[in-house]
Amino acid sequence: MTILADARRVIENGPVCEACLGRCFADRSFGLTNRERGSALRVAVALEDDDPYEEPGAECWVCEGESRRFDAWAQTVADALEGWSFDTYQVGTRTPPLVEENEVLLRESAGLPEDAGELFKSEFNREVGKRVGRLTDTEVDFERPDVLALLNVDPEREEISEHAVEVQVNSAFVYGRYRKLERDIPQTEWPCRECGGSGKQLASDGGEEPCEYCGGSGYLYDESVEELTTPPVREAMDGEEALFHGAGREDVDALMLDTGRPFVIEVKQPRVRSVDTDALEAEINEFADGKAEVTDLALATHEMVERVKELDASKTYRMDVAFDDDVTEPALEEALAELDGTTVEQDTPNRVDHRRASKTRTRTVYDISGDLEGPRRAELRIHGEGGLYVKELVSGDEGRTTPSLAGLLGVGAEVTALDVLAVEGEDEPFADPEYLREAI
Repeated sequence: MTILADARRVIENGPVCEACLGRCFADRSFGLTNRERGSALRVAVALEDDDPYEEPGAECWVCEGESRRFDAWAQTVADALEGWSFDTYQVGTRTPPLVEENEVLLRESAGLPEDAGELFKSEFNREVGKRVGRLTDTEVDFERPDVLALLNVDPEREEISEHAVEVQVNSAFVYGRYRKLERDIPQTEWPCRECGGSGKQLASDGGEEPCEYCGGSGYLYDESVEELTTPPVREAMDGEEALFHGAGREDVDALMLDTGRPFVIEVKQPRVRSVDTDALEAEINEFADGKAEVTDLALATHEMVERVKELDASKTYRMDVAFDDDVTEPALEEALAELDGTTVEQDTPNRVDHRRASKTRTRTVYDISGDLEGPRRAELRIHGEGGLYVKELVSGDEGRTTPSLAGLLGVGAEVTALDVLAVEGEDEPFADPEYLREAI
C-alpha cells in the first residue's frame, strides 16, 4: 500500500476536511501543518487518478468544523487572559466524545492503524497554542506555565465565548532572607490549640464566649514573620492569597539575625508577576516596622519552594548560657574543645517530643567557641549540622543528648537567650540562579 492509496480511502470516507485528512498522516514529513499535508494529499490523489480536484463541499463529519476555528479559539483565549500578567502559557483541550469516536471510526473505515498520525487534541493544542503565543507575545511552556488555558470544545456552539475557556493561573514566587528582630514572634501564624483558631469556647449557658486562652483572637501570638512580610507581596502582585515557606524555623523566643533565613512567599492567582524587588523589599521592611526585615529579594521559580524546604543546611547560633554552679575558664575551654568537631547523639528533645516522632539522631558540631561573662554565665557561638538541637547540646536534656556541655562540665546548664545568625546550604547556596527568574 502507498500513502496515496491510504489517503484515497480516507477521502472516500468524506466529507473530510484537509486538517482531519492530514492528521491521519501527521508522522509523514515535517514542517507542514496537517491542513497543508491534507491539501497536498488531496491534490496528489486527484493528479494520480486524473480526476478533477474538488475541495470537500460539506462540513467535515470528523471534527464537525472545529479544525477551521483555530484562529477564533486563539483570539478567545487571548481575550480570556486579558488582565493577567504572564510570560509563559500552555493550551489544553477537552475533546468532545463524538469527535474522539469519529477519529476512531475514520481510521477503522480507511483500514489505518488506530494510532495512525496524531489525535485531534494534539493538533488543537498546538495550532491554537502557537496562535495564542503570537497574539500575546509570550512563550509556550509544557512544564510549568504561568497560565493554562483549557478549551472546552463543543461543535454545537456557534459562537465561542470566554466561558468556553477555563483559565488556570499558577502561583508566582518571591525568594529572600528574613531577619527576625524581636523575640516571641513565630515564623507563621500559630492558631490557638484550645479553640482551634476559632477564638471561641463553650460558655456555661451552652452558648459561646471568647476563648480565655487566646483572648478571642484565635492565635497564640499577635504577629508572625508571615504576617509581617506577606501582605506587601500579595498587594504588589495583586494576588488572592500569599503563603510563607521557610527553610526550617527558629524557636519563637529566638532571634534570626545576620544573614537571615531563606524563605519563599507564594502568591496565588497573581495578576502581576514582574515586580521591582528592590522597591518591594523596602515596602516589606517599612510594613514590618522594625520587628522583622528582608534582604536579597528575587523572583523565583516554583522549584524554589522545595529547595528552601529540602536543601541540607547548616546553622550558626549565638547563645547566652546560665550555669547552676560556678564554672572556670579552663573548664569551659576544655569542655568546648571536647565538643568542637564531634558528633553527638540526640534523642528527640522533651520539649518537642509531643509533636515529633521519637528517634535518635546523630549530628555534627562543626565549630563551637565561647567566653565566660561571669562564674555562672557564658556566651557561646555554635556552627552545626542542620537538625542539631543546640539547646539540648548545652543542657544535655536529662541525658537525651550525649555528649553535652552540662555533662562535660558536671554542672547544670541552660540556654537563656538564643540568636540564629546564619542558615546556609551545606554544599551549595540557596540562591542558585537556576531557581531564580529575571524581572521583565
